[in-house]
Amino acid sequence: MGTLLEDIKKQSDWITRILDVEGFSLDYSIKSLMEIDKFLYKYVQDGKPIAGSMFAKYFGIAMFSLSSYLGETLIRNVPNSRWSFDENENINELNITALLNNEVTIFPSRRIIKRVQNGLEDGIYPYGYALAKKYTNEKFDDKYWKIAEEIKPYVKSKAWWKFW
Repeated sequence: MGTLLEDIKKQSDWITRILDVEGFSLDYSIKSLMEIDKFLYKYVQDGKPIAGSMFAKYFGIAMFSLSSYLGETLIRNVPNSRWSFDENENINELNITALLNNEVTIFPSRRIIKRVQNGLEDGIYPYGYALAKKYTNEKFDDKYWKIAEEIKPYVKSKAWWKFW
C-alpha cells in the first residue's frame, strides 16, 4: 500500500477504466463528471446500491475511487489546486480534502455520499461545473437534466438456467 496521495491517484485511474467497461467515459474534464451522475443513476436506488450490481459488490472501493476522481478532476481543471491533507495524520476517507485555487476547500467523499443518498438533486456535474466554470470555457451541458430519460436503472437478470 502506498501513500494516501498515491492511493487516490491509483483509484482515480482505476475507476476510469472500470466505468469505461460499463460504457461511461471519464477523461478528467468537468463534463465527464456527468458520467458519474449517469453511473450512479443506473446503479443506485433509494440511496443504496442496487443489489446484485457491480457497484453493490465493490461499493466501498468504488466510493473511494469516485471521490478520488472527483477531486482529481477539479484539481486538474481549477488552477492552483491540490489535495490538502497531512499524510502523517490518520485520516479517514470522508475527511480527505482538496483546496481549489488556494481558497475553496472541498470534501469529495462527502459529496459523492450526498449524491448517492439524494440522487440527481445533488448531482456531481452541476457541483463540479459551479466550482470550475470561471476557469474553463465550457458551457453547462443541459443533457444533465435528461439523465433520467436517457439512463435506465440496473435490473438484475435471472440466470438463464433458472426456470422458477
